[in-house]
Amino acid sequence: MKRSFLFLLMISLFFSCGKKNDILVTRQDDGSIVLSFTADKKYLILPLEEPGLELPVDVKVDGKQEHAYLIRFAGKNIDYRIPMDISAWKGKKVELVVKNGSNADIFCSDIRQSDTFEGNKEEKYRPVYHFTPPYGWMNDPNGLLYYDGNYHLFFQHNPFGSRGQNTSWGHAVSGDLVTWQSLPEAIYPDQFGLIFSGSSVVDWNNTSELQTGKEKTFLALYTQYNAAEKKLHQSLAYSNDKGLSWTKYSGNPILKHRSAPDFRDPKVFWYEPNQEWVMAVACNRVLEIYTSPNAIDWTYESCFGNDYGLPQGGWECLDLFELPLNGDVTNKKWVLICNCTLGGPSGGPVTQYFVGDFDGKKFTCDFKKEEVHLLDWGKDNYATVSWSDIPREDGRRIIIAWMSNWDYANDVPSVSFKGAMTVPKELKLVTRNNKPVLISYPVIEIDKLRRDPKYINTKIEKEYVIDDLYPYGKGAYELDFTIKNITAGIVGLKLINPKNEFTDIFISIPEKRLYVDRTKSGVVDFHATFPAKVHADIEVKDTYKLRILVDRASIECFEGNGETNMTNIVFPELPYNKIIFYAQDGSYDLDMRTYRMAAPKIR
Repeated sequence: MKRSFLFLLMISLFFSCGKKNDILVTRQDDGSIVLSFTADKKYLILPLEEPGLELPVDVKVDGKQEHAYLIRFAGKNIDYRIPMDISAWKGKKVELVVKNGSNADIFCSDIRQSDTFEGNKEEKYRPVYHFTPPYGWMNDPNGLLYYDGNYHLFFQHNPFGSRGQNTSWGHAVSGDLVTWQSLPEAIYPDQFGLIFSGSSVVDWNNTSELQTGKEKTFLALYTQYNAAEKKLHQSLAYSNDKGLSWTKYSGNPILKHRSAPDFRDPKVFWYEPNQEWVMAVACNRVLEIYTSPNAIDWTYESCFGNDYGLPQGGWECLDLFELPLNGDVTNKKWVLICNCTLGGPSGGPVTQYFVGDFDGKKFTCDFKKEEVHLLDWGKDNYATVSWSDIPREDGRRIIIAWMSNWDYANDVPSVSFKGAMTVPKELKLVTRNNKPVLISYPVIEIDKLRRDPKYINTKIEKEYVIDDLYPYGKGAYELDFTIKNITAGIVGLKLINPKNEFTDIFISIPEKRLYVDRTKSGVVDFHATFPAKVHADIEVKDTYKLRILVDRASIECFEGNGETNMTNIVFPELPYNKIIFYAQDGSYDLDMRTYRMAAPKIR
């Protein structure tokens, strides 16, 4: 009787959580669930739940373990689906060993193979014209390079969920910095750890001797965490097919620190005068410089930091490059971008920078130690880095940043994806008040997205209302305007939706400050630090020029020619389609152009 009962129980489990689209699901005595199938399609479609239990998953191909991930399989509800690319294993037996899988039952009946994956392109908070991954979590941009007409964007990516885990390098390319094509995952975790931030370059002279064909070799240098040693090391991967496939260097890791556990995010570039590679890498709160003839064997040269800049927070995602001062190519200075985990003017991480000289071995700063110079004053601009290998005839230094904040990035209300990039911006070094400062402004390519221009020229004494600015525009538009003949103490505008949620952007003339107030911007209760009123100090001017890029869930403000940037994400329940310009204690003249921003065509 007992044996008959057990047999019937096994049959019941087989059919209730058993075979689906030729995927056999079996339970193990240890509580694991094993999904077995022969790969014959492009994707394995995984149902996920957010939040759900993070389950360890081993991926085996013909009995050999290929990957290990943490995945939030659906247990009670299916919130979204993501694809696992299995095309490389066609005809082979694949097993997913889901440990402790008894708490995630529903995925057994939904998981399937497919040759297509549509995703959720119209998800509520997905931007119209800012880059986002088709699915999964995204944070820092890394590995930015230009080659053969394409800008390559690599980024920190979790391809198996919308929280920061399973860190890999995602990959997208664009010919114009506007229209992005998502490519297969570039670099996956391995026995040395997750694939953290770093950089990539083109090895034009084959110094690494890794080139095998006619295409120049891409070198990717990145940080990995060694759990056994509890230290971060630097590793190398390379590609000989324009970044479509990557090979891990057999001698990884290529660089270990002498003692420091926090050693991360290598930025590598070719230093022409010395004919060698330079690596700028963050070590706790300093920059360390290493040099190499081949990007493989590295020699320590110097360090910089020693209490410069913000007084708290670790340094991450450094960048070091040369820029002409005021456009004079005969007068150049070196710029060190340093992303800092703490110390932002409104809390959380922030991007600071230093200006000075570099001789190939050592960076010397022109600023006093206590000086703090920020690239963006908003809550949501981090991990700013620049593209390498942009042709000299172009001559621009182009940057991009992750548009979020570590305080709440995991908690934002988007579902199948989390994280977006800022628009690409051109970086310039100019003199202001007898000091070199960085300014940044959207690249000119963004202008090609402008549609349906409207022109407004009026005097604002109390309020001026614009109803239904672009009701068909999905909350994606641009405001480009000047404010002059100012007698008011406060000049500002509110972006409002039909639910009376709003973001308030205004200049306080007496305080000499530009404010962005998102405390009533929409969904704000997912984290205590999100409903914030942030500000930037600005100069007193007769005329203020403002450019504001609105894209569903983000607002990027540029004052002047990029002297002041403020980047903030927002989550209104409905798009902002109404604008109220207002004046307090006086008036001003408004001269404005507006544009609906079109969605870029998919390449």
